[in-house]
Amino acid sequence: MEKQIVSIRNVSKSFGKQPVLKKLSLDIAAGEIFGLLGPSGAGKTTLVKQLVGLDTPSEGECYIFEEKMPKLKIIERIGYMAQSDALYTELTARENLDFFSSLYGLKGARKKQRISEVMATVSLSEHINKPVANYSGGMKRRLSLAIALLHEPSLLILDEPTVGIDPVLRRSIWQAFNELKEKGATIIVTTHVMDEAEKCDRLGMIRDGELIAVGTPAELQEKTHSESIEEAFLVYGGAQS
Repeated sequence: MEKQIVSIRNVSKSFGKQPVLKKLSLDIAAGEIFGLLGPSGAGKTTLVKQLVGLDTPSEGECYIFEEKMPKLKIIERIGYMAQSDALYTELTARENLDFFSSLYGLKGARKKQRISEVMATVSLSEHINKPVANYSGGMKRRLSLAIALLHEPSLLILDEPTVGIDPVLRRSIWQAFNELKEKGATIIVTTHVMDEAEKCDRLGMIRDGELIAVGTPAELQEKTHSESIEEAFLVYGGAQS
């Protein structure tokens, strides 16, 4: 049996009287790219925040590497990219990378090598000395992704990582995701972009805080007699209404 890296057990989350997640359970195995697919407001970001320890469930538990979250020693093994960029805009990209390298304990030649590698991955090498304030929105997303990749985490949790990034670069970023997977990393990606959903090994479809379907893209299409993931998602969504 495949080793489970992430185990979400009966997680609910409410803000006041407003339920955002409803009794959600899910296991994610080592070495898979798992996509959380759903419209804006479905609960994807709320779920991701539970996983990285930025928030705690109202009910239920999240386990990562068999440890109940939040736990600091586990957080250090995760690469996290939030939906909004957490960058120091008055600093250059290099200074941002230096700062986050020190948080991750990277030093010397290893630090220099990783900074060079991640900036090449996101095609920003020539902009490394530019202040982040002068970056476009898409460049900021790419720098945020580079920072998440810096310490070669065994689990990457990426909240809509390619929003605002052009299609050619998106393809190369997904190529990098597949290379990381080949090295044994587990990747969780939230998206509402259907062609990205098709690139995932498995998908969890979320609607109104509920997990309405889980499976490979092919399985979900087959179960709904659909010709595309978008069509399958609409069928599942309609079945719930």
